[in-house]
Amino acid sequence: MKAYKIYLLCFSVLLMSCNSSEGDWIPLFNEENLDGWHAYGADATIDGWYIENGELIYDFARRKGGASSNLVTNDKYTNFELSLEWNIGKQGNSGIFWGVIEEAQYEHPYETGPEIQVLDDNWTMYVEERGDINRAGSLYGLLPPSKIVSKAAGQWNHYLLHIDHNKNVGFLKFNGQEVLRFPVHGPEWEAMIAKSNFAKWSAFGTARTGHISLQEYGGKVAFRDIELRVLPSED
Repeated sequence: MKAYKIYLLCFSVLLMSCNSSEGDWIPLFNEENLDGWHAYGADATIDGWYIENGELIYDFARRKGGASSNLVTNDKYTNFELSLEWNIGKQGNSGIFWGVIEEAQYEHPYETGPEIQVLDDNWTMYVEERGDINRAGSLYGLLPPSKIVSKAAGQWNHYLLHIDHNKNVGFLKFNGQEVLRFPVHGPEWEAMIAKSNFAKWSAFGTARTGHISLQEYGGKVAFRDIELRVLPSED
């Protein structure tokens, strides 16, 4: 009996250790309003976004003004996993940014934050002109996805984005399959940026802590089940 109790104690300690290795999943979208989010830029207003059936939707046709209204989280994050589902309209284009710096000298999130592309992959003209490096599941303008797993416009896709500066690794699981793996800082990361169109922006991809952003662009896109968990810090 004593040995059995010791076994249970050891098992309990191991279980708690496993459960505490990563933070709990935290909803970033409450399905009712945009608490925790704001439009990028001091004077920007949320335009074209609305909530319906628990979905966060952007529709270019609903825009009332001319200024951009990319959404950004109120909070900033460093090491995390982001899980969400997205549904893109026909010939739709959007994106998910991290490491976004929100300061007066920057007009858009894409000037500082790397992007995971959200796209209607059946938009043949766009994909043929831009190539795989700009299609759904790409690290936009930097790395193409290793495989094409996107669903057609009007269907739900899932992203799990992992960003860990402690271990210097980022990866993307797209509909359950890993399609990207990349460093998130250091010489290899900097070399990748230097060979891209982002080289002209000195702050691009430099922030280890920053906002997460959802892009507004032409067309219509919906997001749901947006959750984040903070990855453990180094001891």
